[in-house]
Amino acid sequence: MLAIFLKTLPFFALIALGYWAGRTKFFTAEATAYLTKFVFYFALSAMLFRFAANLSIADVLDWTFVGAYLWGTALVYLIATAVALVRWRGIEEAAVEAQCAVIGNVGFLGIPMLALLLGENAVGPVLMVLAVDLVVFGSLIVILITGSRDGRPSLGILKTIGLGLLKNPMIVSIALGLLWSSFALPIPGPVNEFLAILGAAATPGALFAIGASLAGKSAERISVAGWLSFCKLVLHPAAVAIAALLIFPVEPYAAGVMIAAAALPVAGNVYILAQHYGVAPTRVSASILISTAISIVTVSVVIAWVTSL
Repeated sequence: MLAIFLKTLPFFALIALGYWAGRTKFFTAEATAYLTKFVFYFALSAMLFRFAANLSIADVLDWTFVGAYLWGTALVYLIATAVALVRWRGIEEAAVEAQCAVIGNVGFLGIPMLALLLGENAVGPVLMVLAVDLVVFGSLIVILITGSRDGRPSLGILKTIGLGLLKNPMIVSIALGLLWSSFALPIPGPVNEFLAILGAAATPGALFAIGASLAGKSAERISVAGWLSFCKLVLHPAAVAIAALLIFPVEPYAAGVMIAAAALPVAGNVYILAQHYGVAPTRVSASILISTAISIVTVSVVIAWVTSL
């Protein structure tokens, strides 16, 4: 485990560096926003396209894998929702808390870290986890919040969801990469080099941006944030492990990648959604901050375990 911890440490050190830059105002909130935009729309998109273009749909699309991940994730989603409702929170707050409990930082942290620690073969399963998170659970929170406010679901929600997916560069990059791969088209040398150089900026840029964005977040509502962090860092990987290893016959290596992806801390895009809809942004902020800090240890433990499967 110590060896794995030492390998994950540089990733979290980059997050810590970004956090220091944000806390000291060396890196302003505006600078963080523009760095995040660069990583999200350019560097990470180039990395995802290049990865996907070298895969086939058969390498990525495994319905048994999807079923296992959905089963484990849905279980924790329902647990977090039930706990929120028992505390007399409304549907909107319950949806946001459930999102915190199951949506990890797969795009900015998971792809670069798991590809390095578990090998490039991990890219396919990680992309599948990212796609399920964005398409299924990213749509579900919009349906629940909008439907709760409107009194009932409407066709307008489908338009909102569709436009949201089409505007998400991660989904677009993966889809275009797989489409390119399906035609068995080689990537021209200069284009491949361009994508490689641009994509190489994704890892340090994303990790630094995570840290800088955390600097502006507060740790209020510790008890609820602690519970949601426990859901994300412990319950979610545990439920996914049960689904992948015991209920569904997922190949051990892919199962290990899925479990490691489930162990990642709460994603920053949950805060963006919470802020956009005006639903418990401080609670989400605290969950991201606490789960990211604790994950320095928990992610190392999980990765050390899955590498022995």
